[in-house]
Amino acid sequence: MAASIAIRLIFFILLFGCVFAFEDDFHEELLVKPMKNGQVYTSFQFTTTWNVSVEDEKSFEHYHLFSKSLGEVLSHYSVQELHLSLTQGLWHYEKWGYPVHDAPPGAELWVWFRPGTENIDQTWTDLINVLSGMFCASLNFLDHRSVVTPHLAFRPTGVTPSHHQRLFAKNIRYATLPNENVCTENMTPWKKLLPCGARAGLTSLLNAYKVYDTSYHSLGVHFRPICMSDDCSVHGVELVQSLAAVFDPTLTSRSQDWSLKKLFARTMSSSCPVASSSIAMVDLSSNFSSPFTLDPLPSREEIALRGRIKVRYAVYEIRDFARNQRVFNLAAKYKSEMSFSANEPPVVHAQRFQTGYGQAKGGVMSLLYNHHPKENIIVNYLEVIPWFCRVYLHTLKIESFDKTVHDISANGTIRKPMHFHYVPGKDRQRPYHLELLLDLPPNSVTRLSFEFDRALLKWTEYPPDANHGFYIGSAVISTVVRTAKHINDTSESFFLRLHTETLLITLPTPDFSMPYNVICLACTVVAIAFGSIHNLTTRQLIGGISCGENAVLV
Repeated sequence: MAASIAIRLIFFILLFGCVFAFEDDFHEELLVKPMKNGQVYTSFQFTTTWNVSVEDEKSFEHYHLFSKSLGEVLSHYSVQELHLSLTQGLWHYEKWGYPVHDAPPGAELWVWFRPGTENIDQTWTDLINVLSGMFCASLNFLDHRSVVTPHLAFRPTGVTPSHHQRLFAKNIRYATLPNENVCTENMTPWKKLLPCGARAGLTSLLNAYKVYDTSYHSLGVHFRPICMSDDCSVHGVELVQSLAAVFDPTLTSRSQDWSLKKLFARTMSSSCPVASSSIAMVDLSSNFSSPFTLDPLPSREEIALRGRIKVRYAVYEIRDFARNQRVFNLAAKYKSEMSFSANEPPVVHAQRFQTGYGQAKGGVMSLLYNHHPKENIIVNYLEVIPWFCRVYLHTLKIESFDKTVHDISANGTIRKPMHFHYVPGKDRQRPYHLELLLDLPPNSVTRLSFEFDRALLKWTEYPPDANHGFYIGSAVISTVVRTAKHINDTSESFFLRLHTETLLITLPTPDFSMPYNVICLACTVVAIAFGSIHNLTTRQLIGGISCGENAVLV
């Protein structure tokens, strides 16, 4: 009896010791931003921090809140940072400002591998195949024909050892898949990475039928090393899972009023029990132009600084409602009829489209806008063009126009890039990689254009829907500005990464209907000839003499 009690006591001591040994936290947050055009932007963010070193592989052997399936993959393939997004729809910067996590249409993946990783290209190939199966996506198509190593566009967002900076610069790989379709098969494994799954907390609101019925939705997984102390002597890791969607309540009713039940067709009655914090915030920026009241009343109001701009938030503590066994259904009711107003465009945004006509030659043109009235803004422009669009570098042209000039078809002021990096593509081996550092004048529009030839593919390289066209991924624009919307920070400058539109081009395509017609015609002729010949060679002919009503057979 005493031995049994001692064994149980030792078991509980070891159990509690293992629990307290895991210094990890989980936080969940929901941001709701009503827009002036009547749409509602919702951004979920689930953050797991773990007090382990990314360089110590033994740390990823025992798990508590951090996802074990993802942690084993990151440790096995020597991942320092990983950023994955699966997006459907286009984010409109002029109407919506800047999102919390920016992502292009389709799939985007960029990974920093740890210093000392051998054969990074093979490690990248193995990693994308594992991630493809984990998230039920077509990431295995991000092979050597679409991957590049950016020089300036992507820098580490987490802690980087200073003595590894030069070596570490070659350890990044970036690729996009603009034609990737996002569906519920991607959200299901994404939810399984969370400590509470889809059973409790803010994830219980995520109704896939409602989320994927919106004009824009984006899933994200972001992993990086961080500092766990003020002097950065203790390192840890951070896993952020994000989901953003833009709803339009006016499509289903003639009212701007919205609620969580109206948006997601669900309410929330419990919080995640392992979450250190669980809050919902409502941005009250549009409450001045279109006044609305919130029900229930917020737990408190907070004022956040975005540089020199103050933004007021209504904050709700989800635990308070769960503790009192109350159903949390956040709702907003507008005081007047529907009245929309135009949003002020952000400081920097861009547009991109294709030029040319026919199936022989084409081009790409991008318009970069700087709305700041006095300051120049330096941006990094990254363009990754597939190998089947043979780019002519000598056709690259950069011109600037005053924003008040509406006709940008005329000649403007020729500008030269501050930094230039170009890697020519090779057929069926690598894409074209163009990276420019540009100085945008104040209150201006900068036009960037170049031309390319459309390649003729082999007939086995065309997809089943060859006449649909081929996609060119979004261009990436990176910059630093002093003021930015939808960013909660007290810094004097903000890093922004923007993505342009994807392009759909047509290549010279053979008439794949001809083989089908030939096959049908040949099969018809053979069938008719075979039937006639078969009847003639196998049927037995019997002659006879007719004599009135009685026939005498011979």
